[in-house]
Amino acid sequence: MNRQNINKEPALYRFFRPAVSVIFRILFRPRIVGRENIPKDSGAILAGNHTDFFDCFMVISSTKRCVHFLAKNELFKNAFTNRFFTSAGLIRVYRNGKDRDALICAEEYLRNGCIVGIFPEGTTNKKTGTSLPFKIGAVKMAQDTGTPIVPFTINGRYRLFGKGVEIVFQKPYKIESTDLLCANDELKAKVLSKIKNQGDSK
Repeated sequence: MNRQNINKEPALYRFFRPAVSVIFRILFRPRIVGRENIPKDSGAILAGNHTDFFDCFMVISSTKRCVHFLAKNELFKNAFTNRFFTSAGLIRVYRNGKDRDALICAEEYLRNGCIVGIFPEGTTNKKTGTSLPFKIGAVKMAQDTGTPIVPFTINGRYRLFGKGVEIVFQKPYKIESTDLLCANDELKAKVLSKIKNQGDSK
């Protein structure tokens, strides 16, 4: 991360986001609820369930702000993808243990008023109506920086031209508990509270 340009939107993200958003909305016709809950000019953590590869594009299409996603190290495996995803503002995470460097990087973004996106499950969960265990990274960052979390829930399936998927952003809230496990349970409960059965998605 270039600390001199931490408040500057990555050039690659700025170039591709409008086109990606338009194409995504045309192909999948997503329903976006509560986008006004994403802060317009201050830091926030967007944290929610992970159902599909396209979830990142769903979040990107929901806001004009740059979202710095925490992304698995495997995406950075060669020189081209490393340069591409780094230039797009992604934060590399090594998932085989506690990655303190990724945490420090994400928290620096947050302290500088940026948006960080994270899927606390750590991987995709194809089973509707459920979630995998949440890792504590989101609530840890929120506690360390005093940054609010905006929980989001993705429902439905990505169907071409099908209006089968929606994302619901809840109101931002701050971590009050000093117990990270309790705070993590609270976040998970908020995300799950908006989950619908597959047949319920409009």
